[in-house]
Amino acid sequence: MKFGLALPYTEASMVARLARQAEKAGWDGVFLGDAIWCLDPMVSLAAAAMVTNRIRLGITVIPMPLHRPWKVAGAAANLDRLSDGRVILGLGTGAVWMGWQGFPDEVTGVRERAEKLDEGIDLLDLLFKGEPFDFDGKHFHLRLTQVDPAHYPPRPIQQPRIPLWCVGAWPRMKSMQRVLKCDGLLPVKMNADGKFEELQPEDVRAMKTYVDANRSRSTPFDIVVEGKTTGMEHAQARAKVLPWVEAGATWWIEGLWGETEAQVSERIRQGPPPGE
Repeated sequence: MKFGLALPYTEASMVARLARQAEKAGWDGVFLGDAIWCLDPMVSLAAAAMVTNRIRLGITVIPMPLHRPWKVAGAAANLDRLSDGRVILGLGTGAVWMGWQGFPDEVTGVRERAEKLDEGIDLLDLLFKGEPFDFDGKHFHLRLTQVDPAHYPPRPIQQPRIPLWCVGAWPRMKSMQRVLKCDGLLPVKMNADGKFEELQPEDVRAMKTYVDANRSRSTPFDIVVEGKTTGMEHAQARAKVLPWVEAGATWWIEGLWGETEAQVSERIRQGPPPGE
């Protein structure tokens, strides 16, 4: 299992400082959130890329219905080249409750957001290849066969593409089928009424079984769980993380969304929780 940190929504200079500390303390990744109105996480991760060499740099998650996929592809490829191939993109339909009411021109319907996410995944896969293609979706239309490849931006370092992680709701099959197109799962659980419930290791085990049985891509696949071990003794932290490891999770993300810089720094210094 790899261990990452979900950092607070903050400016690039603080992200760079924390990422450098995290790399020195043995963490495997730093992850930023994205929202309808926030400081651009790509810029913050670019700052982190300049002061680190090993640690993975990710966003969990990009609300794809708010973005044109080719703009995401261009920014992500630039960051991937700057970091020498360390970028991970988490994708989702977006957290509408996080201020979307202030932007009435944006799409808020569940179906349309899901459609845009699906098309966004397909387009990112194609755009990262840097080859001519045409695309006709419900929301996006591209005619790259009519564009001279001399005008294409450079491809990302990582090939065949930058890893794409996607939110998957269990046991919603449409959501899980979307995950099969990706390189990682950000698991959540929903009940029959469409309400979120607390995710359990047995849910992750069931989701892994589904992915293993149905995914056609041969590239590596991650299962990413988020939790908190701050303040726990070694044995307590191990007891919390181990069931997720046994269920098939490959990343543990320490959620520090609401912490101050001092609190995050202290957690970083304590090091990752034991995973074996």
